[in-house]
Amino acid sequence: MRVSIVTPSFNQAKYLEQTIRSVLDSNIPELEYFVMDGGSLDGSVEIIKKYSDRLAGWVSEIDHGQADAINKGLRQSTGDVVAWLNSDDFYLPGAISKALCFFELHPDAGLIYGNVLSVDAAGKTFNLQTFRSYDLVDLMSFHIISQPGVFMRRSILEKAGLLEPRYHLLLDHQLWLRIASLSKIYYVPETLAAARYHPEAKNLSRTADFGSEAFQIVEWMKSDPAFQSLYNKNQNQILGGAHRLNAFYLLDGGFYVQSLKAYWQAFRFNPSVVLKEWYRIIYALLAMAGLKNLRKFYIQIRQWLKTKKLS
Repeated sequence: MRVSIVTPSFNQAKYLEQTIRSVLDSNIPELEYFVMDGGSLDGSVEIIKKYSDRLAGWVSEIDHGQADAINKGLRQSTGDVVAWLNSDDFYLPGAISKALCFFELHPDAGLIYGNVLSVDAAGKTFNLQTFRSYDLVDLMSFHIISQPGVFMRRSILEKAGLLEPRYHLLLDHQLWLRIASLSKIYYVPETLAAARYHPEAKNLSRTADFGSEAFQIVEWMKSDPAFQSLYNKNQNQILGGAHRLNAFYLLDGGFYVQSLKAYWQAFRFNPSVVLKEWYRIIYALLAMAGLKNLRKFYIQIRQWLKTKKLS
């Protein structure tokens, strides 16, 4: 079974080599790897050239954003299984092999996803993102899975279509929705990759914008025939999830008042989704009171709660 990996990159030289090595060092016999650089001027091209003889293809040219870069690579790929890995993330040893094995054992799988480490700019782990088995309604309700831990079957991706360029923050989630509407998705209880959190990353630098994109997806689901019926049956759950997502990112961005308002909106539609995040609301209230140094304690509580769920 052949696997194709695409890495979109733009001015990420400090992380790019680790990303590339995590793919090439996987020792997969039938691996094709594309690096699609957006015209970096920070030394990225020199790093790519260093590994060019092991790449199926690469470019360094101005593009129209992340979706455009990934789509260019996916169009060239020929693998039975495909994925993309951003230039500041990396796979853990054995991740690609585990994904391929799972697809071979589950011919009905259109997409699989696993757990993902959260690491800082220096590569130090500070959290483990764990998930569970989600269905289409869960994804419609904005249960987010971490993109570096996702692999797709090519035949399903071709039916679903490539990434929508109009989305910039939740472009992956919108694609997962389209795939989940066509095929089965599976959770693999393995830690497959690491997602890097650093000041330039979108999940930290654009936290105030995630909510607006979530509500764009809500409007799309309301009008798309593939989702209309499920949307109408689960509207409160979906809207509660969209507001919760908005609150989550606003809090991570330090917008404490706005985050609490978003949590209130989520509570109005689906109280249960907010009650599960009581510790985040307490953190927002304490942070507003000037106790921002409780961030470390908050992360420890969050990790402990995840551990309790898994036990």
